[in-house]
Amino acid sequence: MADNILLQVRNLKMHFPIEEGILLRKKVGAIRAIDGIDLDIEKGETLGLVGESGCGKSTTARCIAQLHKPTGGEVLFQGKDLCKATGSELLSARMGIQMIFQDPYASLNPRMTAGNIIAEPMVIYRERKMLDISKKEITSRVEDLMEKVGLSKHFKNRYPHEFSGGQRQRIGVARALSLNPKLILADEPVSALDVSIQSQILNLLDDLQKEFDLTFLFIAHDLAVIQHISTRVAVMYLGRIVEISTAEELYKKPLHPYTEALMSAVPIPDPDIERNRKRIILTGDVPSPDKERFGCYFYDRCPKRMEKCKSSIPQLKVMEGKHQVACFLH
Repeated sequence: MADNILLQVRNLKMHFPIEEGILLRKKVGAIRAIDGIDLDIEKGETLGLVGESGCGKSTTARCIAQLHKPTGGEVLFQGKDLCKATGSELLSARMGIQMIFQDPYASLNPRMTAGNIIAEPMVIYRERKMLDISKKEITSRVEDLMEKVGLSKHFKNRYPHEFSGGQRQRIGVARALSLNPKLILADEPVSALDVSIQSQILNLLDDLQKEFDLTFLFIAHDLAVIQHISTRVAVMYLGRIVEISTAEELYKKPLHPYTEALMSAVPIPDPDIERNRKRIILTGDVPSPDKERFGCYFYDRCPKRMEKCKSSIPQLKVMEGKHQVACFLH
């Protein structure tokens, strides 16, 4: 593994079984949520993962964190394959990988105070003798983290229902920072928030990244959010990565037909350009992920499809610099 690569994902697959029967459950198929993806995340960067709802973005984050046990592939974090790690090895690795969840209402325990929620990871690792920290130091760190994410330390004894949506997400951010992680998996952390609150949380994450030297995998379906916060962007469709590039290059010159269609849907603030711009409308629905595919995953909806696309799966190829695309047009 290169020194600047923090996380490597190789041929990652997550197939959820489809079962029938009441007493004797029988597997009759599988939902191919992730069907073989490769990703590298460099230290200090923010890799944006974008795509339509149901394309496998959140499942990817959960497989990296081993909340779902992948069907196949490798997740290499600092050289250690998390898919093959023992319980104690995985627990140790998770100190370096934390998640910010999408729903600030469902991701916090309503029976715990804000202070206890933020302290919980430190308490767990202290009890397992994996973190040398006193109870007094835990309390001090909780108060410090609350101030850093924009919450008064005097709110530590309040319960989640006493906070707004944006404040709850700040509690989730503070909890993710409690163990000094190297990588944070942010699973659509602003999608459930008002637009004005979204910008506050994005600016907060940007400031925290600089202060704590964090690396982010940032998942969103809002392309404007991805453009604002990402260093590089990976575009996902039907459980596959179809394009990876720097954010600047991707928004200037998308190469994959799917990426082009996504970019055409992003509003441009100049009314003259917006008025004359042509929107690419994709025909048909997103195919069901329950079938094994032997051709391009985007074939059914692609306006530029060729005969070759029907029977061969294009692999990611480097075009210019760090720009990679999985398409036979290039």
